Amino acid sequence: MQFICYPRCSTCQKAKKWLEEKGLDVEERHIKDDRPTREELRAWHRQSGLPLKKFFNTSGLLYKELQLKDRLPAMGEEEQLALLASDGMLVKRPLLIGDGFVLLGFKEADWASTLGV
Repeated sequence: MQFICYPRCSTCQKAKKWLEEKGLDVEERHIKDDRPTREELRAWHRQSGLPLKKFFNTSGLLYKELQLKDRLPAMGEEEQLALLASDGMLVKRPLLIGDGFVLLGFKEADWASTLGV
């Protein structure tokens, strides 16, 4: 499994601790230093079944600076994917990617259910 996070994010820290407590082995990836590509984001979006807007970190400073709350509804999917791929800080985190699933944001009950722990 791939654990995509921003190490200074408290939610990411909580998720990492939870994964460690469950004894789950993950490959950690720093979302700012090794940001997801447009192709990865497209695949994860399709696999997740979630609306693309859920992939945006709506509480982030960059999201607010770019006034994306008002701009996103007028943007097409490719434009949104390009924007997400341009800066890892725009992407909601943490992400846990595994065979057949994409978990976005840390909700302990959802992660436990999906991972069977």
